[in-house]
Amino acid sequence: MFTYIARRLLQTVVLLFLLSIFLFALVNLAPGGPLAGQGRSRQIRPEKIEILKRQFGLDKPLPTQYLIWLVGNDWMRVDTDGDGIEESFGTRKGILRGDFGFSYRTRQPVLEEIGQRLPNTVLLMTITLFIGVLIAIPVGIVSAIRQYSKFDITVTTLSFAGQAIPEFFLGLVLILIFYAWLKNPWTGEPLLPSGGMVSLNVSGPAVWDRIKHLILPVITGALGWIAWYSRFLRSSMLEVANKDYLRTARAKGLPNWMVLYKHALRNALIPLITMLAIDLPTIFGGAVFVETLFSWPGMGRLYFTAAVDRDYPVLLAILIMGAAAIIFSNLLADVLYSFLDPRVRYD
Repeated sequence: MFTYIARRLLQTVVLLFLLSIFLFALVNLAPGGPLAGQGRSRQIRPEKIEILKRQFGLDKPLPTQYLIWLVGNDWMRVDTDGDGIEESFGTRKGILRGDFGFSYRTRQPVLEEIGQRLPNTVLLMTITLFIGVLIAIPVGIVSAIRQYSKFDITVTTLSFAGQAIPEFFLGLVLILIFYAWLKNPWTGEPLLPSGGMVSLNVSGPAVWDRIKHLILPVITGALGWIAWYSRFLRSSMLEVANKDYLRTARAKGLPNWMVLYKHALRNALIPLITMLAIDLPTIFGGAVFVETLFSWPGMGRLYFTAAVDRDYPVLLAILIMGAAAIIFSNLLADVLYSFLDPRVRYD
């Protein structure tokens, strides 16, 4: 197992390096640029735009920009004001030394921008994923046990609907119902807030106010996961239901609940682990539609804002961190396979 993990980690380093080249080129070769909007502005002279390009290092060839982004600019000097004199400006250590630069939009370090929003995303997405799994697993098990029953048909119909409804449409419907239509019978205010993390004027306990702001985003994000996970677990349970080892367990006189949960469910969870590994990075990356729609100050909304404003340092930092999270979550899934299925060995 140790050898397998070491080999996968070495492959991860190579893969992340190749991904960094691809993502950096993809972002920087896209039409427009971080100064495109400022270049069209009447308040900023063209010569000022040229100075900004030199300060940001955007006047250099793309390979040089990549090296500065990767390993820093300690090895070079920059002519910041166009006077022909090169001096140090904005010395960077590069992402290999934990320096992702500063935001073009706010002029703050990228890691500070991410650090301010990452806890909000972790809070929202952890609760959303936990509720999705907590509901989907028992629903999938019962649906498989009672195949073609009224419960199974109802769950199947709702699952297809949950998979088909886009998050942004569902979120708008929930806002329309719980914010615009339904009112608090005592205060006349909307039943649930339409966005944000906290209310400006909190009349009740702060914890209850935070919970009210979580309800609509969590429902919007969790519905799709419940639909996907319950359908996958149902199919996986039906696939293992007639396996020989289950017949043997029943022939030994084991109780049906033990056959179901100790033998069938353990093997049926393997496909679900794969899906969880794919979705696990969303805990750190956030959900763009949900966070943007409900004005949740998290990573998904930060990514959307950075993409719209062409804030390359922030955009690249989120993409690289997201890619690393996906790679390591898949490694975690492979390791968990060996615990769920004794037949899986990494020797």
